[in-house]
Amino acid sequence: SLLGAAAATAAAPAAFANVPAAPAATPAYWPWFKHSEGVLKNWLVEQQGGPEWVKITPRFQASAGQTRKIMVMYPRPSSAYDIAISKILDVFADKTLNVELTVTNFGLNEVRGRAALAAAHDEHFDLFMSMGSEATAWMWDRYRGGVLPVLSVCSKDPVVLGQSPGYNKGSGTNFAFTSLNMPIEAQMAYVNELKPRLRNIAILVDSRNVSAVETQSKPVIDYLRPRGVRVMELAVQDPNNAKAELERMMRDATAQMTRNDPDLTSSIYWVTGSTSVFREIATINAHAGRAAVLSAVPDVVRGGDDSAVLSIGISFESNAHVAAVYAADLIRARAKASELKVGLVSPPDITINFRKVRDIGM
Repeated sequence: SLLGAAAATAAAPAAFANVPAAPAATPAYWPWFKHSEGVLKNWLVEQQGGPEWVKITPRFQASAGQTRKIMVMYPRPSSAYDIAISKILDVFADKTLNVELTVTNFGLNEVRGRAALAAAHDEHFDLFMSMGSEATAWMWDRYRGGVLPVLSVCSKDPVVLGQSPGYNKGSGTNFAFTSLNMPIEAQMAYVNELKPRLRNIAILVDSRNVSAVETQSKPVIDYLRPRGVRVMELAVQDPNNAKAELERMMRDATAQMTRNDPDLTSSIYWVTGSTSVFREIATINAHAGRAAVLSAVPDVVRGGDDSAVLSIGISFESNAHVAAVYAADLIRARAKASELKVGLVSPPDITINFRKVRDIGM
């Protein structure tokens, strides 16, 4: 009853039979599924039954015992997911897990999503991994209380989103959670050390990215406004027009900042984990002036000029490492999804681009 009648007519690869061979080895077979080049040393990656299905099997000598099967649910392509799946596969290989993964890009489509649920049941899978906050929310709404355990990866704070009752306890359901967020009090303590006389903060977020708004924008607003900091939420309305919207909003925000902070040394731009926002880091830097561009996402700090100055948060790779360890425990029956506390990384990942630090005189 949890799967729904739509699954019966969906285009899922029944029994996953007659899987075609993959094209020549390359780190990117399909537009939606990419991984680090090193993955291919340990894993065979093949298209399975259709362009939205990928099967991953070990090349290494796996540990003895029954092969465990994991279904990974992608809502869409994302560079964050590329990093996460690569790390998960690296950890699984290090542990020589006897495991096969089927990855599907269901696009948050009801029929395709329920087809994936049905296929996992029909083929006796052992675990779902929901990749990204959108997939986790979709699974939470439709598969909470299901037969198989579900583990979130690359997803934002489940406590703030109302999916878990607390950080140090299990969900009490078939879901186990990891989090890309760190507690706001701890995160802002680092910001306070960096900018003890902070006057202005402009938060850059995608209004359609509900998880980023709820876990990376709203908590900052609620924390800093009562402390006398001027907080501006610059919310992109159309992700496809993010560049133009950011240019307009940041021109106004920078002008406002200079009224009480002429040299912008006590002002920051805060980049959330909204892909449509952080991929425009060059645009953000071009309009930030000498205000420091900080990010809750460590991966936004990188070599070169197209980078945030500093980040304080949880990297996609660190989160995926925790998720891989949780997954190993779940498929080996060493833990129950209902009892696993939220997988947090502490202390946070802090990343600095010293060229950008120098450029703004920080």
